[in-house]
Amino acid sequence: MSTTTPGQPPRVDPAELMADPYTVYGRLREAGPVHRITGTDGLPAWLVTRYDDVRQAIADPRLSLDKRNGTPGGYHGFSLPPALDANLLNMDPPDHTRIRRLVSQAFTPRRIALLREPIRSTADALLDAIAPHGHADLIASYAAPLPITVICDLLGVLPHDRQDFRSWTDTLVAPDPTRPERAKGAVRSILAFFTQLVADKRAAPADDLLSAMIAVRDDDDRLSEDELMSLAFLILFAGYENTVHLIGNATLALLSHPDQLGALRADPGLLSGAVEEVARHDGPMPLAVRRFPVEDITIGGVRIPAGATVLLSLAAAHRDPHRFTDPERLDIGRDATGHLALGHGIHYCLGAPLARMETEIALAALLERFPDLALDLPPDGPRRRPSMRSRGLLELPVRF
Repeated sequence: MSTTTPGQPPRVDPAELMADPYTVYGRLREAGPVHRITGTDGLPAWLVTRYDDVRQAIADPRLSLDKRNGTPGGYHGFSLPPALDANLLNMDPPDHTRIRRLVSQAFTPRRIALLREPIRSTADALLDAIAPHGHADLIASYAAPLPITVICDLLGVLPHDRQDFRSWTDTLVAPDPTRPERAKGAVRSILAFFTQLVADKRAAPADDLLSAMIAVRDDDDRLSEDELMSLAFLILFAGYENTVHLIGNATLALLSHPDQLGALRADPGLLSGAVEEVARHDGPMPLAVRRFPVEDITIGGVRIPAGATVLLSLAAAHRDPHRFTDPERLDIGRDATGHLALGHGIHYCLGAPLARMETEIALAALLERFPDLALDLPPDGPRRRPSMRSRGLLELPVRF
């Protein structure tokens, strides 16, 4: 990714961006509010870096999520079949409003609240399994299996299918550019699985979210087959990926900052604020979902043409000193409300309460079980997923 804006702002190296997005995006934020860049796909895009601009842009109806509003020959992105593409991350009102209204009737606060005890039971069981060993990779043994279990319970996926789910999702979270056939194979497998699962739930409804989404209606309106499968895919993919990364990043952040970990152990009431602060300080998504202006638009004094690809840097916005005091510092006592890690406006994440609850329960169970928990990292530090779209760990070695 390289900049092409007049004034010679810093050049962006993809390897540096994956290793340390905060420094790179921070340089761009200081150099200017908006930059015309060349993305890693070789195509032009516009990068927005400052908090106020990013927050306004996320909620601006002139910035469309619908890829059909992109310039022909421009943004490519990840290609999904129509049966998985009809989801909220690709929609604008009125379709977005209709789908969200229907899903909200099924994905209720009560349904989420009923998951609290099963989440804690799953967390305790996972910790029971690793406790005798004195060491573990917390991603493989805890942060990853916990949310995949929760999402599968939520959707009504049987236990013997869950390992396949995790494998497919991991392939899509960090696709290997040298083996594109693996990602395509994962998409085919997910599509075939959800096609059968929806048919099974329609024939024999159960007490799960997918059955509820099949049944829900608003007068004569209900979700189509493509909408059902696309939403199930989005719930699986976003619910798994974001929560794995948030749990992993939060654990690493706390163990890397003994003063903050000590404060949390001394006052467990700080836990919910700690999750919000980690979401700000090192959240799972450095960039919001790409947007396409439906008309020429001005952001930060820069004119962006209709159809261009607009990237909103959450990583830069969350460390903007004009919004957060001493933003580079992790401070679990800080009021981190206003962070954008879970969206904003009509695009606020539908699963945000579940992601928060899972992360809080995961951290509470972990810290209660292992009072001497410590990092056991290799000399070159933690290994992260090779992705500029997400911010997560490949592994998190610990000892206790």
